[in-house]
Amino acid sequence: MTVYLPIAELSVNIFVILGMGAAVGFLSGMFGVGGGFLITPLLIFYNIPPVVAVATGANQVVASSISGAITHFRRGTLDMKLGSVLLMGGLAGATLGVWIFSWLRRLGQLDLIISLLYVVFLGTIGSLMLAESLRAMRRAARNEKLPLKRPGQHNWVHRLPLKMRFKKSKIYLSAIPVVALGFGIGILTSVMGVGGGFIMVPAMIYLLRIPTNVVVGTSLFQIIFVTAYTTMVQAATNYSVDIVLATILMVAGVIGAQYGVRVGQKLRGEQLRALLGLLVLAVGLRLAVDLVLTPADIYSISVGGFGSP
Repeated sequence: MTVYLPIAELSVNIFVILGMGAAVGFLSGMFGVGGGFLITPLLIFYNIPPVVAVATGANQVVASSISGAITHFRRGTLDMKLGSVLLMGGLAGATLGVWIFSWLRRLGQLDLIISLLYVVFLGTIGSLMLAESLRAMRRAARNEKLPLKRPGQHNWVHRLPLKMRFKKSKIYLSAIPVVALGFGIGILTSVMGVGGGFIMVPAMIYLLRIPTNVVVGTSLFQIIFVTAYTTMVQAATNYSVDIVLATILMVAGVIGAQYGVRVGQKLRGEQLRALLGLLVLAVGLRLAVDLVLTPADIYSISVGGFGSP
């Protein structure tokens, strides 16, 4: 069964799109990431123009993130105060990111930049996460324990000024790195169509030392509003959000996220990080291969960046 996408200007198999949305929603609920790092490349692999894939993929992230965040809120694993500080930086970053997106599109370099960014970010983050999780699993197999952290022992982040107390997370932390993290994620959301959870979750755990039990829900909370804002601005500025494609992805994503949360609670933390690291590396490798292989059609003609070869 095919459906026509008016903005992308092509017909697609609705069951393939439903499968993509459900799979990404499942991963969103299981790993606590928005899923944009996966849905945008998948749409590009399916010949959706990158400019449409980025803007519409961000919209799908909203749906799957809402579903997962509600579940974490009910279980008391969402820090609203911490999420609000992240959101302040995220909205500012998203505003700048939309401007960068429009500028790259006018230069005609948007498709290449998006692919290169995905290869670099996914390759780096995936490698780091996989290496760390494998070390953790080896320690667990040998019954080795990490040395206990002495009270008062902090890294440089905890010496920054403008400290705030986040009661839900039980931490006393400067607002500067939190806002900066949100700002960076906001830029990535606008330029790459990602929720940014695949960067935010590790950064919150390893850099900011936020307890793991509240990281996933808080990450999803910030992702909801930044991606929703990005979607609205992209639609108004670049006219690149395909509502038909977005609706199909949203419906499937909400359903998949509910099952993902349940599965994620049955796996240990290092197992989740290893699976996510492998997935991130696989997507990055696939994009890297596409960049170096000679395309079947060397020349293409498009109108306004929306046409297909």
